[in-house]
Amino acid sequence: MQVFGIEAIVRLTSHFAFVYLAFWSLQSLKTETFFKRANPTQIRMILVLFAIVIGFTASSFFMECLTLIKNFLLTMLS
Repeated sequence: MQVFGIEAIVRLTSHFAFVYLAFWSLQSLKTETFFKRANPTQIRMILVLFAIVIGFTASSFFMECLTLIKNFLLTMLS
């Protein structure tokens, strides 16, 4: 039972970290040029949603790689 709690915390931390990194990276883009009416609130909301998509995908990839490495190592040790 304890392992599942630790894995959940690691997964949640990974998701938030990657979403933050994606949002931080997306802020370097000049997004005003992509929109006809530059409403800062709407642009910020699109950036947040896009950062969630990118961050979740990157975090899922990272966690899947860790799981595969863990399974490989457990198989080699057995």
